[in-house]
Amino acid sequence: MYITCLDMVLVPEIWIEFSKVSGIPELTRTTRDEPDYDKLMRWRLGILKEHGLGLKEIQDVIAQIDPLPGAREFLDELRSFTQVIIISDTFTEFAMPLMKKLGWPTLFCNSLEVSESGEITGYRMRIENSKLSTVRALQSIGFETIASGDSYNDLDMILASQAGFLFRTTDKIREDYPQLQAFEEFDELLGAIRSTMGIRTR
Repeated sequence: MYITCLDMVLVPEIWIEFSKVSGIPELTRTTRDEPDYDKLMRWRLGILKEHGLGLKEIQDVIAQIDPLPGAREFLDELRSFTQVIIISDTFTEFAMPLMKKLGWPTLFCNSLEVSESGEITGYRMRIENSKLSTVRALQSIGFETIASGDSYNDLDMILASQAGFLFRTTDKIREDYPQLQAFEEFDELLGAIRSTMGIRTR
């Protein structure tokens, strides 16, 4: 039995969108650029503190974000023939409005530590190496996993899965992992997942 594990490739990158609105170009740096997630998050929180920005300001931006064109249709079709889990290093406080727009798919993510003033003071990871740990746990209970993502922090779960694909990733990651198929369009990814499962394309 297959289960498909996706990174948050269905929506625009929250930090990049917030960077545009806040006018802080440093916040365009993401896990596509920085492999060390803890280092990246501590750096982000330092920038937010420096500018006096908190959870509310980020949530106000997230409320205006829509899924990528075709993402909802892709997810609906994918869920018609396989179980799907979105495994992300984002946070519940960020993700819920976006999950509503995607039809409430299953999401495994993390949580923020927020002071009474609304300052984001820290974060709690659900489990160490959450993406790889989740894939390994699913495999241990009888699932064959298919995984897809775009960033350095997706590579462990992609490489550990029976089939794994890069989606809208960087040229550097493509070059470093030439053994992985890389796609730019949802239809291409859907076709690759169908093929892995032995399902004919409609």
